[in-house]
Amino acid sequence: MTSTNDSNKAAPRKSGPSRRGAMKTIAGAAAALVAAPYIRPASAAPTALRALMWEAYAVRDVIGAFEEKHKVKFAPTFFDGNSEAYNKLRVGGTKDFDLVQADGFWPSLYFREKLIRDMDYAKIPGTANYFPAFKPDAFPLLKDETSGVFFGVPFCWGSYGITYNVGEVPVEKAKSLELLFSPDYSGRLATNARFEENIALAGIMVAHRMGTIDKPRPDGKSFNPYKLTDEELDGVEKLLIEQKPLLLTRYQDAATLEQLLVSGAIVAAPEFAQVYRLMLEKKAKGELDITVDHTLKPKEGGLGWVDTWLISSGVTDAEKADICHAFIDTMIKPETMVQIGKASGCSTTIDIRLLSSAEDQVLYLMNRTDELRGMYMFDQPSSTEKWERVWSRVQAA
Repeated sequence: MTSTNDSNKAAPRKSGPSRRGAMKTIAGAAAALVAAPYIRPASAAPTALRALMWEAYAVRDVIGAFEEKHKVKFAPTFFDGNSEAYNKLRVGGTKDFDLVQADGFWPSLYFREKLIRDMDYAKIPGTANYFPAFKPDAFPLLKDETSGVFFGVPFCWGSYGITYNVGEVPVEKAKSLELLFSPDYSGRLATNARFEENIALAGIMVAHRMGTIDKPRPDGKSFNPYKLTDEELDGVEKLLIEQKPLLLTRYQDAATLEQLLVSGAIVAAPEFAQVYRLMLEKKAKGELDITVDHTLKPKEGGLGWVDTWLISSGVTDAEKADICHAFIDTMIKPETMVQIGKASGCSTTIDIRLLSSAEDQVLYLMNRTDELRGMYMFDQPSSTEKWERVWSRVQAA
């Protein structure tokens, strides 16, 4: 799993539907859980526990009980994207926030730039409830290679996999990225409008076809679809241009994707599994005729993400550090994670199967966590300028 980044490069511009936008769609049904009343400025009183986080993970009753127990006020500041949070921390935010959330390569970037501190798992007993794929020794993404210390606690996870119509696409075809480039489904495929995921997925496919995916890389590290060679990028451009006439559209939001699948206008599209969950729930209620499934990790490789709790490097007081560890432990308790999973529409890193119905276990991919192994974590393109040029030429072709 990749976690590196050139910190001197600006964060890439986003376009099209975001995973956070999809999370907000899911979370709308559970709006009562969101802790809106707890919003306070970062300059809150010293007794405040200040967090820079995604809104969908703030659960009112859990936070209220923690405040009462520890005699602190929880003061969250919500953000929409990692780059926004990163910029807040870089301009002195380590003094303004005690807790931070991030995903993909961002936690390791934060640690390298000394924006966050080490994490003491011994003070977070809830980590014993992780699915095997997320236990410290099995999940090196949050461990510093030099010092061996851990700097983050995995929280929720997911992938950018392929949702497909079971009645139209054979399972074997759906297991491969080739499906997204197959003339057999010309005019009945879609992708989202974000250039990063389109190029990264095509990069996996191109490197697989070229045979470079398992060969030594120029940087001496393992293959990362966000750090493609010029030759691979040339192949990506060609492949995406070849894909264009096969696509009905590049969808802009989750609602549009759902309509396209429900109507039968398309039979497959890559997405964050939120639309898959919505359709699965409607199917269970008898509101949907078609059956869909979701390929988490295609056989050539796939893209994944893991949201993480982090402690700001501005937390130097032992008592405040203990409160931060206690808060994280509270948030990863199985009972809390059940609520968070439903509020955010995300899968959890904590094993909550004993508290979940058989339907929810399927819905939230609880028996598929091992598929995360080997996924390429969301990252920042090694050259945003090159990627944007490739995408511009693809759009103009």
